[in-house]
Amino acid sequence: MSEHTSVIPALLTNKVAIVTGASRGLGAQIAQQMAAAGAIVCVNYLSSVDAANTVVADIVGAGGQAFAYQADVTELEQVQAMAAEVVSRYGHIDILVNNALPYYKFDPSAEYTSIETVKWSHFSQQMDGIVKGAVNTTQAVLPQMKTQQMGKIINISTNLVYNPVVTYYDYTTAKSALIGLTRNLASELGQYGIRVNLLAGGLLKTTDASSLTTEDVFDYIAITTPLRQATSVADFANSVLLMASDLSMAITGQSIAVDGGLTMP
Repeated sequence: MSEHTSVIPALLTNKVAIVTGASRGLGAQIAQQMAAAGAIVCVNYLSSVDAANTVVADIVGAGGQAFAYQADVTELEQVQAMAAEVVSRYGHIDILVNNALPYYKFDPSAEYTSIETVKWSHFSQQMDGIVKGAVNTTQAVLPQMKTQQMGKIINISTNLVYNPVVTYYDYTTAKSALIGLTRNLASELGQYGIRVNLLAGGLLKTTDASSLTTEDVFDYIAITTPLRQATSVADFANSVLLMASDLSMAITGQSIAVDGGLTMP
């Protein structure tokens, strides 16, 4: 964590959260900080069982509550079973964080960075993993959230949808579709007390996706950002805590960039 986020307030006491794609990177950080804020966390993962168990062990070791659950978010029955398990254990689902991503390589020279060479198969792979995954998980938790008349759904996107500095056609298009999904969900589900928002991050310091990024690039981002610093993974996760907490009860249907002001949509 960054130095100014060492103390996390108990914003999520007794809340139950599902974080998809939480075995590593941003998802793991979100799960850990949610648990530190008092939430019971279902650490969803696809294949990295050891990494997911390590996240759970770290949470429990710090005094939090969590368990790991394997489910492919592109398979509705699997995420429905995950939601049922959470309800069976804890009786409610308060928060869903749609963080899971299909495999992607951020390569500026790849064929999916040009409209002349990108294939529809690139788009469909990203749409399935990102949009279908979020639709499935939402459908899975919806019956419980409607019964409760309360819930928070937080979709994770990228500030490339506002400023495509590298034209990752497939990835950015799928992440842009999450904005439309978020607004539609917020419009329909508000009557049930369910808030749906989207947080869009920039190049975070540091995740698996940005692990090859040089300090020179991070320094450039810092000097071109109003806050004069690159956004850390912990800082982004704290924004998720805010949107998951009762402090944001009047906020729904919003698409918010969490990048130090680098983009201002």
